[in-house]
Amino acid sequence: MGEWLGRMIEVDVTNIAHGGVSVARHDGRVVFVSDAIPGERVLVRITDDKKKSFWRAETVKVVTPSGHRRDHVWAAASIDRDPDNRAGGAEFGHIDLTHQRALKAQILAESLERMAKVTLAPVVEAVPGDDERNGLGWRTRVSLHVDEHGNVGPFAARSHRVVSVADLPLATPELSAGAPLSQNFDGFDRVDVLNPSSGGVRLIMGKQKPQVITELVGEREFSLLDSGFWQVHHGAAEVLTAAVQDAIDPELFDPAASNLDLYGGVGLFAAAVGDKFGPATKITTVEAESSATDHAAKNLSEWLGAHAETGRVDRWLRQLVSKATSAERARLERATIVLDPPRSGAGREVVELVGAAKPAQVVYVACDPVAFARDVAFFGEQGYTLAKVRAFDLFPHTHHVEAVGSFTRN
Repeated sequence: MGEWLGRMIEVDVTNIAHGGVSVARHDGRVVFVSDAIPGERVLVRITDDKKKSFWRAETVKVVTPSGHRRDHVWAAASIDRDPDNRAGGAEFGHIDLTHQRALKAQILAESLERMAKVTLAPVVEAVPGDDERNGLGWRTRVSLHVDEHGNVGPFAARSHRVVSVADLPLATPELSAGAPLSQNFDGFDRVDVLNPSSGGVRLIMGKQKPQVITELVGEREFSLLDSGFWQVHHGAAEVLTAAVQDAIDPELFDPAASNLDLYGGVGLFAAAVGDKFGPATKITTVEAESSATDHAAKNLSEWLGAHAETGRVDRWLRQLVSKATSAERARLERATIVLDPPRSGAGREVVELVGAAKPAQVVYVACDPVAFARDVAFFGEQGYTLAKVRAFDLFPHTHHVEAVGSFTRN
C-alpha cells in the first residue's frame, strides 16, 4: 500500500457517514471524503490508503455541485484553501443548514436501524433563534491551540496542525470579539476561551487555578468551575432541560422512588426533574468529578429530596444494585433514571447495571448517534424499548447531533 497516497481521483459521492465525511467508491473500494455532499462529483486527493477496505480523501475541487452547497460560513475552512490549511470544527459549513439537519437525521435513523433494529425517524430540531442567525454565533466555549512559534488557532481538520484564523463565526459575538487570535502564547499549548452567561469573556491558560463561573438556564443559576463541563451552545442547556422534562412519562414517574441522574455534572438534569415534579422529589445525581459534585450539591440545595454523590457511575451502580434491600429494590423499580454519558456512550456494563435496577423508565441524553444506537441495542437486551427519541441541532455547521431517548420496560 501507499502508492495511491497524494494522488488525485474523481469520485461520485453517494452517501453520508458518521463523523462528518461522505462516502464514495473507487474501483469497488469505499472512499471517505471530507468537504463533499452526497450527490456531488468531486476531485479528491487521497490522504490515507493504508487500509484494504477503505481510503480517506480530501475534496480539492467540486466538479458537479449539489444544490445544497453554499459558500462556507467560515472562510478559513473553505474549499478554496488547501486541505492541509483548512480550519477544523465546521465540517458541515458548506452545506445548507436545513440539509445539514436532514443528513444528521439520516445518520441517527440509520444508526438505530443498523445497530439496534429500531425504526424511528426523528426530525433534527433547531435551537430557537439559530435559523435567524444562519446557525452562527452559538459557541460559548472554544479551544485554541498553540504552535511551536506561539501562534494560536484551531487545529486543521483531522490533524494537530495549528491554523491561523482571522475570525470565529460559530462563536458568540462576545467571544469572537474577545478571542486573542493575533496574540502570541509561546510557552503554552492551549488557550480556552469562555463566554459564560455572566462575567464576560475569560481565558484559561496552562495550569492556572480554576475559577467559579455562573451559568443561567432560564432564571435558574448554576455554579461550576470554568474548567468544568457545560453545554457549548448558549441555548443548549435550556433546550435539553425542556427535552428531558418532556421525555419523562409522568404516569410512570414516582417522586418518592430512588430516581437517579447519572453522569450528572453540576446537576442540570436533576434540577430539570425537580422543577417538573416538585422540590420534594427524591433524586440522586452521580458524577465522577468531585468538584462538579460539590457544585451540584450547591445548585440543588433548594430541592429537599435532591442529593449529590461522587463516584464512577459503573462502580456506584454496582454497589447500589448488589447491596439493595428488598425495600430499596422496590424503590428502584419505581424509579426514573436519567443518564447523560460522555461521547463514548454508557457502554454495556453500565446499561446492564441500569437494567439490573429495573427502573420504570430511562431517559438517555446522547451526543453521539452511533454510541447511542449501540446502547439502545444493549437496553433491548435488558428488556427496555426505545419508545421515542428527539434530536436537536446543538452544533450547527458541524456533524454533531444531540438526541434524547425515552426507554420503557417491556
